[in-house]
Amino acid sequence: MTADKITDLLVARLVRDYGRSKHHWRKVIGRVRLYSRDTHPHCNWSITPTGSAQEISIIETLMDDLRMRHPLLSS
Repeated sequence: MTADKITDLLVARLVRDYGRSKHHWRKVIGRVRLYSRDTHPHCNWSITPTGSAQEISIIETLMDDLRMRHPLLSS
C-alpha cells in the first residue's frame, strides 16, 4: 500500500459516508507523512488533518481503522 492509495481509500469512504467533494476531503486530510521502518516498525505513516473538530474526529477514527489493516506503507 502506498501513501496515495491510503489517501484514496480515506477520500472514498469520507465521500460515501459523509458527502461533500473529493477535493474538500483531500484538502482536509492533507499530506501523508511516511517514516522510516527502522524507527517506526509498527506503523510508519501519519496524517495531520485540518478542518472542523467534527471533520478531524471523523478522519482520525477512519485512520485508526486503516492503521490496523495497513500499518506499513511504501513510498
